[in-house]
Amino acid sequence: MFEEIPTARPNTPLLDQINSPADLRALKKERLPGLIRELREFMLYSVGQTGGHFGAGLGVVELTVALHYIYNTPEDRIVWDVGHQAYPHKILTGRREALLHIRQENGISGFPKRDESAYDTFGVGHSSTSIGSALGMSIASKQLGTGRKAVAVIGDGAMSAGMAFEALNHAGHVKADMLVILNDNEMSISKPVGALSSYFARLWASKTYDSIRKSGQKVFSGLPSALELARKAEEHMKGMVSPGMMFEELGFNYIGPIDGHDIDHLLTTITNLKDRTGPQFLHIITKKGKGFEPAEGDPIGYHAINKIEPDPKPNTKKSKLPKYCNVFGKWVCDVAEQDQKLVAITPAMKEGSDLIEFAERFPERYFDVAIAEQHAVTLAAGMACDGIKPVVAIYSTFLQRAYDQLIHDVALQNLDVLFAIDRAGLVGEDGPTHAGAYDLSYLRCIPNMVVMAPSDEDECRKMLQTGYEYEGPAAVRYPRGTGQGVHIENTLSTLAIGKSRTLRTGQSGIVICGFGRPTYDALEAAENLDATLLDMRFVKPIDEDALLAQRDAKLIVTVEENAIMGGAGSAVSEYLLANNIHIPTLHLGLPDQYEEHASHASMLKRIGLDAKGIQSAIEAKLIKCDQP
Repeated sequence: MFEEIPTARPNTPLLDQINSPADLRALKKERLPGLIRELREFMLYSVGQTGGHFGAGLGVVELTVALHYIYNTPEDRIVWDVGHQAYPHKILTGRREALLHIRQENGISGFPKRDESAYDTFGVGHSSTSIGSALGMSIASKQLGTGRKAVAVIGDGAMSAGMAFEALNHAGHVKADMLVILNDNEMSISKPVGALSSYFARLWASKTYDSIRKSGQKVFSGLPSALELARKAEEHMKGMVSPGMMFEELGFNYIGPIDGHDIDHLLTTITNLKDRTGPQFLHIITKKGKGFEPAEGDPIGYHAINKIEPDPKPNTKKSKLPKYCNVFGKWVCDVAEQDQKLVAITPAMKEGSDLIEFAERFPERYFDVAIAEQHAVTLAAGMACDGIKPVVAIYSTFLQRAYDQLIHDVALQNLDVLFAIDRAGLVGEDGPTHAGAYDLSYLRCIPNMVVMAPSDEDECRKMLQTGYEYEGPAAVRYPRGTGQGVHIENTLSTLAIGKSRTLRTGQSGIVICGFGRPTYDALEAAENLDATLLDMRFVKPIDEDALLAQRDAKLIVTVEENAIMGGAGSAVSEYLLANNIHIPTLHLGLPDQYEEHASHASMLKRIGLDAKGIQSAIEAKLIKCDQP
């Protein structure tokens, strides 16, 4: 058991010999416990150097070793759900040294990624996709006759999503040859494993039991009533000692629960299941943060950690600016004190969305629906139908998964639901799977929506209140991290719908329309170019009066941290064209490509969306405008 994260690289002589799973499979079984300890210690050290996801990976060290030891990877397919539990997998598949630069610019991804390694069989970042993708691989293996095995590892709450059960239902229907492993780390569905259930799990996974089961089926094949009686007897026996009847009913052969940290037990059970035909379901119990005492005691707090920094110099003060999620967290509590109809809904993002205080103070009005974004939105719609005022706190990238419900269940019925959309724009080290790059584009095309983008913390609070009081669907999209450090008025004041504000009036004929966070970077460029700067505030409805007032401008520039295609800049050009206003325009935002992980500042610089890049792009456009 480790109590501290090592700051010096540990001595790992056995792990240093493992450059691929083939090296792992060459080891004798009795050496695996030593390798497991070294692997866990190296992971502690490496994540301490870089920051990143933490607890989930520590919990699957034994499972990772067992899977690569038994299966012929990468020919056999192992699919990791969510992906933050795949750090040990990356270490064992030739990326041990690369892990020291994980999530950093030009370093490896924090999630499995197909173009990074042949061992990363499916790219992930969002949860609950492993079973469906592994099922697809199983079907492909059967049709192509490759004989490849397919294993899905799902856990850490991902079984709470509907699509996981949709895939289970389909796999049982087609009787796919695949193994689903539920990594139940006490944040999932089961009670702790007991000795009796462990014994029966070993029995049910054994070849002897499987042989007896098949022989019985042959004996009773001519006696349907006797066969059905035997089947029910088996189900009742399993049901007495396991929670697996639901999976049996879906067509899976359920095994477990077993201790996921017992390497011998894992090796025996998985080996027995490897060549079984039909869908198999193995339920293992693990400890999130296993081997690191603080993480075992606080699995949520140690879900991910920041880079371990040297002790700060005396008198060094860290920024105490509130994050945008903190602005939301305080606002929702302030409104809840005054309005009994307010409820807060989140799909498993209580900590990230800063709903901790709300959940403690207003437990009857707090609804964490687990990783079920579609249900979160429809739940809000149902509440709004009967007079409740729901606020859905959701990340931009996760709202993509509930787009149908957003359109059909909320907007089409013009229901009074406020969406507090966090992590809008680029999110730095988490990379493209978590970037909120498209919400302005996919929101502004929906009828009845009001869409707002705050440029600072005080604007964010005002927009949340504006959206809450608006009678219909409204969205406030705000970025990750801290704002500008402006004073936040402790009131519940609102903004006029669809009205911008002028931050600077210039004389150059250049007009910059800022949408959201990049507005303050554009301010520096506006000052250097003597340009007018409008903080547009609203993406929908756009401030038509403000745009009409710029009809004599030399150049109109839009700046947003959203995909340029269909984004806020498009809304400006659409208005200008519709009103026959012919002014050169320049749209700055996220280019038509996926931006790989780096620090947020580095990403903005790379795509020219920092202050210097904005100014350079405008100057280059002016040169083109002056050419005949």
